[in-house]
Amino acid sequence: MRRVIILGSTGSIGTQALDVIAANPDRFQVVGLTAGSNRELVAEQAVRFGVTETAFGADDAAALVRSVEADVVLNGITGSVGLGPTLAALETGATLALANKESLIVGGDLVKQAAAPGQIVPVDSEHSALAQALRSGAPSEVRRLVLTASGGPFRGRSRDSLRDVTPAEALAHPTWDMGLVVTTNSSTLVNKGLEVIEAHLLFDVPYAQIEVTVHPQSIVHSMVEFIDGSTIAQCSPPDMRLPISLGLDWPNRVPDVGAPLDWTTASTWTFEPLDTKAFPAVQLAKQVGEAGATFPAVFNAANEQAVIAFHAGAIGYLDILDTVRAVVDRHSVGEATLPGVLAAEAWARGEADRVIAQAG
Repeated sequence: MRRVIILGSTGSIGTQALDVIAANPDRFQVVGLTAGSNRELVAEQAVRFGVTETAFGADDAAALVRSVEADVVLNGITGSVGLGPTLAALETGATLALANKESLIVGGDLVKQAAAPGQIVPVDSEHSALAQALRSGAPSEVRRLVLTASGGPFRGRSRDSLRDVTPAEALAHPTWDMGLVVTTNSSTLVNKGLEVIEAHLLFDVPYAQIEVTVHPQSIVHSMVEFIDGSTIAQCSPPDMRLPISLGLDWPNRVPDVGAPLDWTTASTWTFEPLDTKAFPAVQLAKQVGEAGATFPAVFNAANEQAVIAFHAGAIGYLDILDTVRAVVDRHSVGEATLPGVLAAEAWARGEADRVIAQAG
């Protein structure tokens, strides 16, 4: 029986995790729930799962993690605000099932230094796929990681054709149902850029050996190519409950958590090279990742500000990444400490707001 704390229990990851737990009461027990502000839903969840410990906001979530004994902490918080709870979870020695990629990207070496070997289990479908495929060989046998991208709602479009994209169009993702920032990031491929940084940090593979391919069907969640020429892929219908269940009970598989592929019907899986001219976010993310220190934090914070401005009608769609690039270009490396990261984030948000104001 694994005792589980769920951070962000009212969001997409949190609610699906609770579905997995409800279906497997002999494997999991919920001992803590946290959310941003939806107190009514948290209260309902607490009654349903017999939970007495709840908290609201990132600071209180971190405090709950430190005070409630758990085997697994699932961090399903959205955004870099999840860094504090991530560090708190690592301090306790519990397994960190990490869906909050921003905390790893922003925290970088801080998070890696705090984590024991194997303590972080990725919950993103791509990184879960990589973790599964990597079990097929030794680290020295890995040639490259290949992350798949659906291509988002604008796959195949030229850069010029994206100039007049509306917020509603950016939120019309063909595969996944996610929040405003993550869905928009998927359309710009900033999300895939963040995932490249995350893959480097999780698996210690150089950026030159991490690639992205466009796979619209979202069946192959990512692949690992080995030095003998073989490629191991993890395939399943797009359902986050599978990687969530692995995060909760790694390395064990939870029976019947998701539907398998149907091999009795014909299907076609396609793969396309990434159009880096129309979608330059992945290249920029690699540059930011190579620079290290506080640059990933600046990249992420500037993007969050730009996405909010886009949905408020303050800037156009192409201005999102242009804003991020401008802020990154103006950044001078900061200290890779918690105060240094937080200061870099604050600077990046202010600088992004200045760039946005000038664009308007």
